[in-house]
Amino acid sequence: MTAKATASSEPSPHPRGPKPTPKVGFVSLGCPKALVDSERIITKLRAEGYQVAPDYAGADVVVVNTCGFLDSAKQESLDAIGEALAENGRVIVTGCMGVEEGRIREVHPDVLAVTGPHQYEQVVSAVHEVVPPLHDPYLDLVPPEGLRLTPRHYAYLKISEGCNNRCSFCIIPSLRGDLASRPANHVMAEAERLVKAGVKELLVISQDTSAYGLDLKYAESQWKGAPLKARFLDLARALGELGAWTRLHYVYPYPHVDHVIPLMAEGKILPYLDIPFQHASPAVLRAMRRPAHQEKTAERIASWRKVCPDLAVRSTFIVGFPGETEEDFTLLLDWLREAKLNRVGCFKYEAVAGARANELEGAVPEEVKEERWHRFMAAQQEVSREILAARVGATIDVIVDEVDEDGAVGRTRWDAPEIDGSVFLDGGDTLRPGDIVTARVAAADDYDLWATVAGKP
Repeated sequence: MTAKATASSEPSPHPRGPKPTPKVGFVSLGCPKALVDSERIITKLRAEGYQVAPDYAGADVVVVNTCGFLDSAKQESLDAIGEALAENGRVIVTGCMGVEEGRIREVHPDVLAVTGPHQYEQVVSAVHEVVPPLHDPYLDLVPPEGLRLTPRHYAYLKISEGCNNRCSFCIIPSLRGDLASRPANHVMAEAERLVKAGVKELLVISQDTSAYGLDLKYAESQWKGAPLKARFLDLARALGELGAWTRLHYVYPYPHVDHVIPLMAEGKILPYLDIPFQHASPAVLRAMRRPAHQEKTAERIASWRKVCPDLAVRSTFIVGFPGETEEDFTLLLDWLREAKLNRVGCFKYEAVAGARANELEGAVPEEVKEERWHRFMAAQQEVSREILAARVGATIDVIVDEVDEDGAVGRTRWDAPEIDGSVFLDGGDTLRPGDIVTARVAAADDYDLWATVAGKP
């Protein structure tokens, strides 16, 4: 949630007139959804003739896209703003923390403008005020897929904004509003442009992916001469026809998710579900205002794996939530061992300003949170080690992310970039990022695999 990305582009002088091409520096913090916001802002600016500066010194103004979910993320955002001010001096702030303009200006009174999340036009207007554009529509061309901050071979595809859920620990609805889905044909048009531009993997993101289209009442739009409903299953099926890896993130386990599993079994979309379970104790889940039926959830995971045996489930959990007892935590560990989730992240509960959970009694001491976090990670480590050990000797598909003098590093169908495990490839000297190869697994540890390239599928 606090990943940092910077964009760079080779600067080129404007061919007409004495004025140099205006250049914008960009720092993007936070989740992939924020990264998509950054990409859209950069695309708009680039379409107006701006260049993206590779460093602070070369920028006429710097835009910092902030994260405001946790206090630690807010502090990272404030630090990034401070760094940009120190290095450049002309800073525009946007993103989730932008809703706390007073706090930002209290710490950094010299910022030029502050906007909230997905306020693209306001950011562009603020840039115009600082450094007006020099646009030549015949020369300052933007590729049809837009400008991106990710490597060329994968891209995040945001299908909606906001969230209708009201989890007690979360302030996303107050930051980004209620669910606002994009029309299905708009999503598909963007996805198709990305694939035509060479993207090999589409990572579908939103705040609540499986709620997609609810606000639109699953309205139809025309795609390729046929109606396409704004519905989770229909969109997944359509994306699966584009020929790229399609990975589903932030999926809540609503009953209709069951219908997507056969698409995974058929190879239409990746056998991967990112589901934020958060806990397993019914008492804690009720306090979180989350569905409190984890025993049924475990049964559903088992049923999914009967339909698609190689399904990978990743999730995130919170330990040390107010009121969490040792009994609650033990129940969570037991459930974790039973469910055998492939990939798991864990956060120590952190009070977020404005969240209802702050009003709950039974605050857990920090030292207890720390101890439980270590026990949780140790339990999941055992599960992960067991799952990966079973892959030794198998032949798997791997998408290559990096190639350097030490060899190639990639990921399996069961691993998302930056958050899951890696595959270290032997015999990948001629590979390039974005290549998809078959590889035989030679060894495994708790989180990663080592394999030898066997060919291309």
